[in-house]
Amino acid sequence: MKEQYYPHEIEDYVQKHWDQQKTFQATTNENKEKYYCLSMIPYPSGSLHMGHVRNYTIGDVLSRYHRMLGKNVLQPIGWDAFGLPAESAALENNTPPSSWTYANISHMRNQLKSLGLSYDWNREITTCQADYYRWEQWFFIQLYKKGLVYKKTASVNWCPHHMTVLANEQVIDGCCWRCHSIVQKKDLPQWFMKITHYAEELLNSLDTLDEWPENVKTMQRNWIGRSEGLEIDFRVLDTTEIIKIYTTRPDTIMGVTYIAVAANHPITYVAAMHDPSIANFINKYLNTKVSEPDLITMEKIGILTKLVAKHPLTGESLPVWISNYVIMDYGTGAIMGVPGHSQNDWEFAQKYYIPIKSVVLPTEHSVLNLTQCAMTKKGTLFNSGQFNGLSYEKAFIMILREITQKGIGRKKIHYRLKDWCVSRQRYWGVPIPMITLEDGKIVPVPDSQLPIVLPETNLSNDITHAIKMDAEWARTIVNGQQALRETDTFDTFMESSWYYARYTSANYKHGMLDPSSADYWLPVDCYIGGIEHATMHLLYFRFFHKLLRDAGLVNSNEPVKRLLCQGMVLSDAFYFTNHQGDRRWISSSDITIKRDNNGKILNAVDIGGNQLVYAGMTKMSKSKKNGVDVTTMVNCYGADTLRLFIMFAAPLDMSLEWKITGVEGMHRFLKRVWKLVWQHAMLGIPENPKHSLYHDKQKALRRNLHTTIRKVSTDIGQRQTFNTAIAAIMTLTNKLRMAPQRTAVDRILMQEALMAIVRMLHPFAPHITFVLWKALGEKEDIDYAPWPQEDKIATIEESQLVIIQVNGKMRSKIILDKNLKQKELQELAQQDPAILKYLHGTRIKKIIYVPGKILNFVLTS
Repeated sequence: MKEQYYPHEIEDYVQKHWDQQKTFQATTNENKEKYYCLSMIPYPSGSLHMGHVRNYTIGDVLSRYHRMLGKNVLQPIGWDAFGLPAESAALENNTPPSSWTYANISHMRNQLKSLGLSYDWNREITTCQADYYRWEQWFFIQLYKKGLVYKKTASVNWCPHHMTVLANEQVIDGCCWRCHSIVQKKDLPQWFMKITHYAEELLNSLDTLDEWPENVKTMQRNWIGRSEGLEIDFRVLDTTEIIKIYTTRPDTIMGVTYIAVAANHPITYVAAMHDPSIANFINKYLNTKVSEPDLITMEKIGILTKLVAKHPLTGESLPVWISNYVIMDYGTGAIMGVPGHSQNDWEFAQKYYIPIKSVVLPTEHSVLNLTQCAMTKKGTLFNSGQFNGLSYEKAFIMILREITQKGIGRKKIHYRLKDWCVSRQRYWGVPIPMITLEDGKIVPVPDSQLPIVLPETNLSNDITHAIKMDAEWARTIVNGQQALRETDTFDTFMESSWYYARYTSANYKHGMLDPSSADYWLPVDCYIGGIEHATMHLLYFRFFHKLLRDAGLVNSNEPVKRLLCQGMVLSDAFYFTNHQGDRRWISSSDITIKRDNNGKILNAVDIGGNQLVYAGMTKMSKSKKNGVDVTTMVNCYGADTLRLFIMFAAPLDMSLEWKITGVEGMHRFLKRVWKLVWQHAMLGIPENPKHSLYHDKQKALRRNLHTTIRKVSTDIGQRQTFNTAIAAIMTLTNKLRMAPQRTAVDRILMQEALMAIVRMLHPFAPHITFVLWKALGEKEDIDYAPWPQEDKIATIEESQLVIIQVNGKMRSKIILDKNLKQKELQELAQQDPAILKYLHGTRIKKIIYVPGKILNFVLTS
């Protein structure tokens, strides 16, 4: 061990040792408790960013901690390698997406290894490789055979920038989740998976996820959007048409004054047949994408048709309108207009002078004023004929009975969730394994032809349609018939919906999963990733797990026990505004910053002399040029310093502010630990590290040591408050630096404390602790060392020896806190195995307690 700490020397050495020894290669072991820790699969975008470092360091800290607890740990890694960024790079660089992807994977793999992450690289997965996605194609075919997959021409979300379809979950406030272009509506033949078939289970089983953040579960509940209501038939007069309306407020049915339908509702084509103005209105609003939140603030616009609907209970005639505020994706695409009790309907009625009827009072004797807004609260019915005086709940029952008896309606459970559209009109994705025969019949690809591999092609500017333009690739023969392959590819969320399961069987060649391995490792014990995936990836992969279960491939109901969502990484961002009024963001490496004594930024100038505006701490991003290069930080300070800072700078679920002064502080701390161990080792490692005769100051230091072990164990294992765990280790280290080393007992205590500190620090800084562990005289690698255990007796400030008797005979002795109450003492004594065997099957007649001396259990004979 050298006197000075040189992270580059030791980190390279330790990483090579791990590779040679295959230290983190996991195997199934039924005799050990397993722990499967997983971070969300990265996209190989080119380089790691600090968000990656935070995510993967959290997973590595937990993996190393649980390995030290004696568990059989699996921590795998792979690459979510298909997708639009690779196509964009191919266009820009005139290179195949595969070349760009694999080059990025190679670079990012080296970066991950440089961080000392304890991955089982033998299980590495790359989703664009055929040995992975062949099983995805195979599984899709099995789902098709079970009726869980279908193709239909549907009105879909179309991104005009990327020229592809988006699932509902990929449309955020009416815009593409990637490029933020306004989403259009198109009618296209698409492949869908019946996620709605699992809507009820996806919703109900959220209640079993006790270790998931409540906000994630709430977001999924809202997205699934279960509601109970009635579907009621409104017959269109003088036609055979029926407008079905879904409502969660049947108590307001007597207040209906009009019917409104979406522009793409089937009835609109009947209305437009002889009216050009209606046809023009429909064309104008047909492809408009309206998000549900927009309904509150948008202007409600409509056009009156000549169609008239009949009220199902009163027989009244109701005008039929077409309106922009009715959404085809919700309910049936038609509403019963109740302006007295719906604010959207009230605004529409005010604009077009439609009558407003009041049929619900907030209380039994209230007077309503509907001139300013609608009364939307539930209450007591009036002006409702036979339903007068009923509450919402009773009115629901009575109206349901009435419409059921008349055959004009039914109870309905509705979900906001729609089936998952998995077709994408892109090249760089998994080919959908379906073919169209000469006679037009669509059938699955035969198993013997799997995998369907993408065509190798000379890419042009029309990369988007490369797969569609390759006529030779598209042609195939099935059972002697000419056939055409499907030229759409899968939504890349398909690949990331089951990778966690494939990790358990990464090298298995006989099926999608190895049943014994999958049953042993699943479900994942801890999953780490961003909360932004709550209603996309985290919903899709829960759905996929249930599909795998029902196919007999896994035996658990949910893919993950515990979900941890880390906060963002923020850093300082600067810009100036050019003559065109555009913001020009400047990298911190090109900025001279002047600060006051407290570190506050006073002035910032770039290398061109531009005075810069400080935009504050914002999320690290390429667009704002405020990212920090991972490799540069590792080369400058070492991976252990970077890992330690990332885990110390903020609580796991909060945003982390990047400060180079904090990185430097962590580096100084590691130097202090190194020096402390070096000085101790130079004096010689005590031959017998155990001792019991400590004086008061030594007892106090040892007490501090073991209370720290207790705190760090709780902070990592239960609370996941890694920052407070590190702070406790730092505090103890500072106390050890002041501890005397004059006597043999001092040296023994220091040895015990340093061995504990090095082990507690190991999950955070595994390279330096690997070397320090050896310097403390240990022959076996620290990777196999047990986690330090708290000596509970040592943490007691004032102790007492209590003799435990059964029927007057001594059966045990317990050293306890002097301030322990009798009831607490009794409970501890009854848990003592030496006492428990005498109490088993008997009844305690009485308990005799001599405070601080004897506790005697008197048993019945």
